[in-house]
Amino acid sequence: MPQPLDTALAEVRSLLLGPDLTRAVAAGRRRGRAPSVIRAELRPVLLKSGTRLQIATFDGARPHTRNVAAGAEADAAVDELLAEPFGNWHVETTATTLQVRITKKGEAQVHRAAADRGDVTPAGHDRTKDYLLDPGDPLFTVLGGNAAKRRQVDAFLRALAATLPDDLTGRLRVVDLGCGNAYLTFAAHRYLAGRGLDVHLIGVDVRDDQRRRNTELAERLGCADRVSFVAGTILDAEVKPPPDLVLALHACDTATDEALARAVRGNARWVLAAPCCHHDIAAQLRRQPTPDAYDLVTRHAILRERFADVLTDALRAALLRSHGYRVDVVEFVDSQHTPRNLLIRARMADPAGTPRRERLGDPTEQGRHHDDYRRLVEQWRVTPRLETLIGRPTG
Repeated sequence: MPQPLDTALAEVRSLLLGPDLTRAVAAGRRRGRAPSVIRAELRPVLLKSGTRLQIATFDGARPHTRNVAAGAEADAAVDELLAEPFGNWHVETTATTLQVRITKKGEAQVHRAAADRGDVTPAGHDRTKDYLLDPGDPLFTVLGGNAAKRRQVDAFLRALAATLPDDLTGRLRVVDLGCGNAYLTFAAHRYLAGRGLDVHLIGVDVRDDQRRRNTELAERLGCADRVSFVAGTILDAEVKPPPDLVLALHACDTATDEALARAVRGNARWVLAAPCCHHDIAAQLRRQPTPDAYDLVTRHAILRERFADVLTDALRAALLRSHGYRVDVVEFVDSQHTPRNLLIRARMADPAGTPRRERLGDPTEQGRHHDDYRRLVEQWRVTPRLETLIGRPTG
């Protein structure tokens, strides 16, 4: 049941200033109002001068952190934050978790639960697991998600962090092709913005109802000015200007190829693709005779399907490499959490105005690479969808 906002915020205040606080996050905005910062995080820290309340805020351009002493200074700082029109508060103490969401009518929806100690390390350590995106972030409150989902988000963000250079600054244009419910879309924006980047992100999905839902979520999370959604196909949806970073996470079957093709055609600097449902090459293998000495690989349906997965992604990686990308194929998230745990990670070798023929490197090595690709597809008599979109390697 909704309760008066003043009552809920008074409870938040008592927890923020109490001795048992472990962390708290404020984010989102109320209907028709926007706070002066996008996100605020509070936690106690132990300094040489004693315990302080650390307040970290992000205003959309850069993070700001300050440590305030208990007493009048902390009281004033907390009251200042509570006066901001945040749409969500998430507060954790050693004993309880309090979540407050402000409704469109200006009332408070309050949820209380016992403290979740699942992420605390064994006795002798008092630090929580080092997530790139705080599990207490309001993003998880708004979108939902259990511990397994938080681990998947963290695995994705670590892959993203490993792809982008540490010294990246300025504006970053991102597109998530086939974004679905946009869970990882919002997580990517939250993480990248937290690095101080000026992130503009567009999510593309063929379903207009998803566009409407995700747009509403962006409003609730207070990022609608930086995160937008369009309805359309991966190949044809209008995305301007061309993105620096292309995401395609669990786009089904040849939708992954279409996303990779769009990245190549737009000279995207970075690509992260988690393929899903490799039906196309699998169907081609079933229609063609098996090359000599490979009957043992394709005789059993399950082995043939798994081989088709491997062959599909090997050919995708080869085609990206032929267009001037450095490519890694890595584990996305542990297979105990999802069987679709492969990630294709590509970085343009030298994007700074370098002609494509120079990005490709040693012509002799590239020639061998192209020959290997040609022999492989001709031996198995397959035509990858990505090849039909961007062409077979030549030279």
